[in-house]
Amino acid sequence: MSAAAAQIMGGQGTVAATGVVAATAALLVLCMGLWATGLVAEVVTALLFFAAAMLLKLAPAQTVFSGFASSAFWLVTSGMVVGLAMNRTGLGDRLARMLAARLPASYPGFVAGLVAFSFALAFIMPSNLGRIAVMVPVLIALCDAFGLTAGRPGRRGAILAFGIATPVLSAAILPANVPNLVMAGTAETLFGIHLAYLPYLFLHTPVLGLVKGAILVACTVVLFPDRLDGTRPAPVSLPPMSGEERRLAVVLAVMLGLWLTDGWHGIAPAWIGLAAAVICLMPRIGMLPSTSFSDIPLRTCFYVAALFGLTAIVNETGLGARIGHALLAVAPLQPGADATNFATLVGLSIGFLFIGTANGAPALYTALAGEFAGSSGLDLLSVLMVQVVGYSTLFLPYQAPPIVMTMDLAGLSLRDATKLTAASGLVSLIVAAPLAYLWFRLTGRLA
Repeated sequence: MSAAAAQIMGGQGTVAATGVVAATAALLVLCMGLWATGLVAEVVTALLFFAAAMLLKLAPAQTVFSGFASSAFWLVTSGMVVGLAMNRTGLGDRLARMLAARLPASYPGFVAGLVAFSFALAFIMPSNLGRIAVMVPVLIALCDAFGLTAGRPGRRGAILAFGIATPVLSAAILPANVPNLVMAGTAETLFGIHLAYLPYLFLHTPVLGLVKGAILVACTVVLFPDRLDGTRPAPVSLPPMSGEERRLAVVLAVMLGLWLTDGWHGIAPAWIGLAAAVICLMPRIGMLPSTSFSDIPLRTCFYVAALFGLTAIVNETGLGARIGHALLAVAPLQPGADATNFATLVGLSIGFLFIGTANGAPALYTALAGEFAGSSGLDLLSVLMVQVVGYSTLFLPYQAPPIVMTMDLAGLSLRDATKLTAASGLVSLIVAAPLAYLWFRLTGRLA
């Protein structure tokens, strides 16, 4: 081949590569825009991504559909099964009824109890939407029992506090919400990094679980002032646990125990969750008939798989590197400036929330984590962990589907939800983010 011919072929290859990058960018904007605005169902956008990526030949099939091979996809799926079992057997309702007997008879204590229960429930029911579906009807009954009748600000505040706590506080527990799984799955797909349950919990719980929980309670009490009359509702006698409830309780206890000790036995949380889901569906020993699998909302699973596939294409085509370079041109990241780097990375993570919601933001950020690590001088795992502080700081209800679902089920207004999310988000940014930086340094996550 002559030099002139080689130059022409090289030019054609460059043009083709540029076209693929442009098409990938257009598909990224389209999918993230549809997911953020909700103009069509999430699963429709996910299927649109798969179809467009294959028709336009943006990447090989193994890249486009790589999300289905991710452990996070299977953890989401198994979480749906376990959540359905909690709902069908009545174990979730039993836990909530037991909670009523232990809630303080003061309004701040009542709200704090609900927020704490939201965090505790995330350990055993790894599905935000599942927890909301089970708990909102119970919360309405609890509010009635404590005298917080319809129309009272305390009723709106208490239910919203639980709804916001569900996605925000569960960010401290690795398998407990979709954004964590998107982040973990993308990190595994792109960098081969596998996150461990207990180190993740230790790093994030003090600030993202405890401090943010206290901030949410304080904001709720201030923005939705109310008071209880000091009398406790009459205790509700619960029937004995059924055989299905007892078996499910054992499965959940073993699952949680294995999650807590994954650093010792080396089995990923996804495969532990998948085994628990299989047991739930097994004949005789399970709690669900095998036909119940058709009731699992697989649209969320396909959504997660599409996010992983999209970020894999963004990385493989070089679009991620180009976006990273553009951001780095304006982001004040520099080696040695840990405080500035931490604040910048948290700000970038929060910025992605407004583009792709809490579910999509980790996919965008994680795809660029290598670029951020190179410019900041931080190790890649630290860069990945900093984003959790950002995407758990919500400002608008649409950024987290569980909040929207809470509003729908309880008949709450967008105005009230926005007021509480914006206030708790702002206070968290001012108070919790600096404390998270100090905790990262104290634990050695930041040198």
